[in-house]
Amino acid sequence: MLRPELTPPVVPPQRLASLSAAIERICEAPTDAAIAAFNADTGHAYTVADFVCFWEWRDLEEFALEAARPAWPRVQDITHAEVTELVRRIIEGDPADQPYHLLLLQTNVTHPRAADLVLHPPPDLAEASPAAIADAILRYRPIAL
Repeated sequence: MLRPELTPPVVPPQRLASLSAAIERICEAPTDAAIAAFNADTGHAYTVADFVCFWEWRDLEEFALEAARPAWPRVQDITHAEVTELVRRIIEGDPADQPYHLLLLQTNVTHPRAADLVLHPPPDLAEASPAAIADAILRYRPIAL
């Protein structure tokens, strides 16, 4: 089990519909004012490229869901067990929630390539368990300058 702040927030269908409509309007006429209003509403920092090119890697519903959820969900004192569960859910969980779990992982650990260790592991982690991948992620320490 994960703490509530580590689970993807439920987004009401009317919020998704509203955001989808706003995304479509911005795609048709991408103005700085419209993008700024969208960002103010969602807490994200999207640019014109996010609207014009979103369809290249996701559909409208995925974009709206991402926009409805927190941009950088910080969680205090994330534990090894929680990182392990996030890794497990990224690998085995619901594909619709994978982007949010990846965002949670990247936002709450210091490893700069945490997502790569999960999605594209090096040979020594290719067959590793989620706990072993979590160990590798949490072992990372940034170099103090």
